[in-house]
Amino acid sequence: MNPRQLLTGNPKRSSMLYLGIGAISLLKALAVRNDKRRFKRELLDAALFLGVGIALRKYGSLREQKQQELRESVPDVLLQALEGDGSGDDFASMAKKRFGRESEPEPEPSLRARATGFVRS
Repeated sequence: MNPRQLLTGNPKRSSMLYLGIGAISLLKALAVRNDKRRFKRELLDAALFLGVGIALRKYGSLREQKQQELRESVPDVLLQALEGDGSGDDFASMAKKRFGRESEPEPEPSLRARATGFVRS
């Protein structure tokens, strides 16, 4: 699996999957403990899965912590605009209301647009 794919989605949920597979692999290693070569291989697999699971869990908690810090440092107006309150206002309209500009002047039509309009009329 590509390491980039590991970090997408919800890392805490993925970590539970890896920890579960590691635990099953550890139980499997205990079941085949009489065969030394297979026991070592199963122990190695268990260690790898458990290690990835623990790393993903730490990454998930670190990511949540950083997101919380960002949310605390961003002004409330931006958070409302980014999260959307369902009223249909987008960020541009909120900024216009906040800074007092309701509309921008219309730009002059280009030469091509004027020629097209002239030909159509």
